[in-house]
Amino acid sequence: MQKATNTNTNAVALHNTHVKLLAFDLLSLTQSPFPSSDATTSFFRRGIPISRVETVGTITLRDLKHDRFLRFAVDDGTACVPCVLWLNDANSPSVARRRRHELAARFAALVKLGAVARVRGRLSRFRGTLQVTVSDVAIERDPNAEIFHRLDCILLARNCYNILPPPSSYTPPQPPLPLPPPK
Repeated sequence: MQKATNTNTNAVALHNTHVKLLAFDLLSLTQSPFPSSDATTSFFRRGIPISRVETVGTITLRDLKHDRFLRFAVDDGTACVPCVLWLNDANSPSVARRRRHELAARFAALVKLGAVARVRGRLSRFRGTLQVTVSDVAIERDPNAEIFHRLDCILLARNCYNILPPPSSYTPPQPPLPLPPPK
């Protein structure tokens, strides 16, 4: 019973946390068949809800739609993660949105083909494909960053993400077998 409580605690602890995942694991997340009012909670990894992720890899695609969005892909050696960085808040009257636009423009300038980047963001789905809606991009200068990220992902998967509730040891009693008819 203690294990099941830990699993529920892990599931709650991972919600709205940037979960470190390798690309193949990220792309294999399942989506809830029931649309929820909160779209950020509809992705699951082995029954655990995940809304935000972090990945590290080489930028292999960069497609800038001027003043609208930057679409790019991050390849960590296991797969390519599609990412989108929205840039269209520049003309907003909201100060917070203008600041967010300035930050997004700085991130877009960092994203260059061949650079190793750490990307954080919210999971979303566009035209049936899972993607990361980027909230943060950092260019890695440490040549070991990808390897350390991969090791972190493996350790976290073993010790945190893969913990499932144990199979129920309770089995309902079977109905008694009918007695043979008397002779």
